[in-house]
Amino acid sequence: EFRRVLFRSGRRYDPQPFHIDEDAARASIHGGLIASGFHTCALVIRVMCEGYLLRTANMGSPGIDELRWVRPARPGDTLTVKQSVLESRPTSKPGRGLVRFLITVENQHGETVMTMKVVNLFARRT
Repeated sequence: EFRRVLFRSGRRYDPQPFHIDEDAARASIHGGLIASGFHTCALVIRVMCEGYLLRTANMGSPGIDELRWVRPARPGDTLTVKQSVLESRPTSKPGRGLVRFLITVENQHGETVMTMKVVNLFARRT
């Protein structure tokens, strides 16, 4: 359940009151408990790994170009990860290519929770 994961990971990795304390969260600008944005990023990576990364010639990522938390993810939310390719090109090193993705995370109401532009490095056929 999301709430259990939220509390467990929030206390351990991002112990800000609006992530772990219901009373403090209600009094915050968020009006209730919210997930850590970085926890949401970790969930996206898990979805990407299960979806395709572990079955490809993925060589890792040189980084994230842009990351936006558009609205909070909350306990009980069902999140959907959508991904589209913005660019793919070979690198200057033979046998490698870069793919730039736009990742959008939406809640069960179709509202955007998070967006990020990421770059992944993949092995290429010569």
